[in-house]
Amino acid sequence: MLSVVTADRSTESGSLIDEIVREGARRLLAAALEAEVNQYIAELTAETDERGRRLVVRNGHHRPRTVVTAAGPVEVTAPRVNDRRVDEATGERMRFSSRILAPW
Repeated sequence: MLSVVTADRSTESGSLIDEIVREGARRLLAAALEAEVNQYIAELTAETDERGRRLVVRNGHHRPRTVVTAAGPVEVTAPRVNDRRVDEATGERMRFSSRILAPW
């Protein structure tokens, strides 16, 4: 492993290739999560309330979190979904659950 001595005489471990791989993994994971949410919302665009408003919409992003991958730790920011549909059998609100990223 490469150790770089910075101007303040501290050391950084790792290599440029490691950083490139982690950045690529972060971008790929972010794109996959966005595509997953976009598909979920697109499948449910016909679901509307009595005023014609969609019941499933995007709602920003969750707080960033670190996920451990084969490329090393990667910080991701998952998109949020506001799903206002209600399960008639249980009376509970339905929720989006990513198949890619496990819940907290």
